[in-house]
Amino acid sequence: MAKTPLMDQYKEIKEGYKDCLLFYRLGDFYELFYDDAYTASHELELTLTGKNAGAEGRVPMCGVPYHAAEVYIYRLIQKGYKVAICEQLEDPKKAKGLVKRDVIRVITPGTILFENAIADKSNNYLACLLEKDKKIHMVLCDISTGESWWGIWNLKKEQDDFLDVLSVYNPAELVCGVSDDFYRQLTSFCSSRLGSCLVTRMPETDETCKAPSIAESIEDENVRMAFGYLADYLQNVMRDNLPEFHSVQPIREDHTLILSDQCIRNLEITRNMRDGGRRGTLLELLDHTHTAMGARLLRRWLERPLVDVNGIILRQDGIEELTNHAMELTQLEELLSQVFDFERILGRIEANVTSPKDLLALKATLKIVPQIKNLLASSSSVILKKLNGQMKVHEAVFDLLDRAMNENGTGNIKDGKYIKKGFSEELDEIRSLSEDSQEYIAKLEEEEKEKTGIKLKIGFNNVFGYYFEISNANKIPVPEYYVRKQTLVNAERYITPELKEFEAKALSAKEKTEELELKIYQMVKAEIRPEIPDMQRTASALAGIDCIASLARAALKDRYVRPQILPQKEGRISISDGRHPMVEHALNHEMFVPNDTELNHDNQEILVITGPNMAGKSTYMRQVAVLTIMAQIGSFIPAKSGMFSPVDRIFTRIGATDDISTGQSTFMVEMQEVSYILRNATRNSLILLDEIGRGTSTYDGMSIARAVVEYIDQKIHGFTLFATHYHELSDMADGSSKIKNYTVTVKERGKDVMFLRRIVPGCADRSYGIHVARLAGLPESLLKRADDILEGLEGSDGKGYHAPSAPSNEARETGFDLFASPIINELADLDVMSKTPIEAMEILFRLSKEAKESR
Repeated sequence: MAKTPLMDQYKEIKEGYKDCLLFYRLGDFYELFYDDAYTASHELELTLTGKNAGAEGRVPMCGVPYHAAEVYIYRLIQKGYKVAICEQLEDPKKAKGLVKRDVIRVITPGTILFENAIADKSNNYLACLLEKDKKIHMVLCDISTGESWWGIWNLKKEQDDFLDVLSVYNPAELVCGVSDDFYRQLTSFCSSRLGSCLVTRMPETDETCKAPSIAESIEDENVRMAFGYLADYLQNVMRDNLPEFHSVQPIREDHTLILSDQCIRNLEITRNMRDGGRRGTLLELLDHTHTAMGARLLRRWLERPLVDVNGIILRQDGIEELTNHAMELTQLEELLSQVFDFERILGRIEANVTSPKDLLALKATLKIVPQIKNLLASSSSVILKKLNGQMKVHEAVFDLLDRAMNENGTGNIKDGKYIKKGFSEELDEIRSLSEDSQEYIAKLEEEEKEKTGIKLKIGFNNVFGYYFEISNANKIPVPEYYVRKQTLVNAERYITPELKEFEAKALSAKEKTEELELKIYQMVKAEIRPEIPDMQRTASALAGIDCIASLARAALKDRYVRPQILPQKEGRISISDGRHPMVEHALNHEMFVPNDTELNHDNQEILVITGPNMAGKSTYMRQVAVLTIMAQIGSFIPAKSGMFSPVDRIFTRIGATDDISTGQSTFMVEMQEVSYILRNATRNSLILLDEIGRGTSTYDGMSIARAVVEYIDQKIHGFTLFATHYHELSDMADGSSKIKNYTVTVKERGKDVMFLRRIVPGCADRSYGIHVARLAGLPESLLKRADDILEGLEGSDGKGYHAPSAPSNEARETGFDLFASPIINELADLDVMSKTPIEAMEILFRLSKEAKESR
């Protein structure tokens, strides 16, 4: 058997794209062959067939319809594959011999631009890494929005920081120009921490790749080189449809608060601890945005809060203005809800992957922009004035789209009629031929019936074109000018010179209409492209306005207050009646018990918090950190009042697990996390440490916990919340003027305890472990045995280290006195006038019930 030219062409093209699944266009299908067919049939659950390949016999094959290919490609991209799109470069009907084909672009996880393939409220990052001069240089971009960021890390000293940044941004794809050793580390890290991130080596080249013009302002030569490699990679995969970068910013900025991936996860800022989703997070709570652009920006604000006092206050001023003008806020929200994903529509226009529906959405958005500008024209806050000034109305683009795009069409190219009537005389003229054809067909059919006396009808199919069909029941002698075209079981089909002439005109008009309409559509996009940089700036301003409005709505909805922002040098975090926003929401109708916090560099840098598990220590610690983050993005906070000096870092060591992949135990992971904190924390950092030392023996753990607190007290002086079940550590406050003891109030009645959730000065004199075990439902006989063992241990003189006796517990006594204290505190701090009647009754009922039970 001879070889087949088609399969030879396929193999030649596939040779250049060995790391991709090649979607090879054949008529109305994309076909895959050989190993690609096996892979695609398995991953997409397609039927595996075969194709005759001459001497090779039948080769494996599977395919998908070209008009539905996006869905299948997206599924493959999600699974970490690259897809090369091989198109027909000429009309098969006009081709002489084998149709010319070639790859028009490669689709990868970091370059996918399908409308429904990227999460609306998240960025889709592509990272390019360049290892040079013992440093790692990274360029991070989202080609769907035209944004880019860059950073430099010392490979030896800051590798952990770099990997942490990767975890925070979670890129969909990494392109690496790094050493073999670091490449192996990256692939291992990405597979364990970043899930489906695709990691590939940068193609080797001796040429110096030219950086895009927007990167020329960056001083570091290696960063510019990384930008050049990124641009070269995008050129290779996206070909002629290369998008532009419209903004470039450093990742590591002095004016932003650094939050590690672990911190973001532990505090559930943008990802929850359960499944990494946004449910139950601070982001979900604060996200009242009405645009996808605003939602993405709000996420970035939360992952990189501000340290700059002026920047924070500017945002606060904008939020306060909108909360003071609730009617205008509602009007603004109604307008923003009509704004489409402006940024990504512009990105798709640049990459030439838009549909007419995108241009209609762009037109709808540009229609709203002048109304938003008018609404904000009288704004008094600097930030709203600035954002409003950044927006332009883009009248020329709106006018072009208004004249050109047909709002009554389907918005799809394949359906046609997306160019408005009246925009092009030539198109209107050709369309009239096509639209008049149905009327002509009906008229011709009636004329032939009258002329011949035969019952007939005119039909059409793609093979034979137009024809007269006469059933056998109506068959009588036909005129000589009728030419038989096809014989059916029950009918005959004929053509006539007049019908043939009409067919040529009609089909030609249809083809010309499609060609001209597509040509006009491309011309409209070409006129828009020069305006894209300005429109991206408008989109950015809309996103900022949406974020300010979102935080204003959150403040009104949950009665948040504006905290006072102090200079960093004042070094203070002071919160009155603070509430954990996510826990408060999760409680629904139950009352959240608020707590105060005071941290300063004068006499209260470290709070040692003792008390039983389940009593609320961890919630309290997280609450302080979450409210600090809220304050530093400019948000109002759930509290009676608050004062914050911005912190530069927040560190959390809350909970630990075995790292099975590296064979590290819980305790080793815990110690590594503590080590990282002690190396990187500063005087301006906020440190949360929960139950340090619990992964080893009691005296080992207690010794390490004590030494950690002393090290922070003597060397670092960062604001520290240190929760521990080692109540013996409370004596550290006697040796330092900046360590203070706090505990969770407990009401004890016999063997039962009630955790009152109030954090007050003092310390616990025991751990209440058996009480917690009783609440958990352990068998009573087991609990009695535990009581006996505990009594024996406490009565013995002990061996080894014996901790100094703890001071008497100021917060825990039996009887009514201790229990009354939090009631008095709560009543003294209660703002009665801010409560609704129902809320006041709920508080009174609860306090009355607790007082009665304490007798």
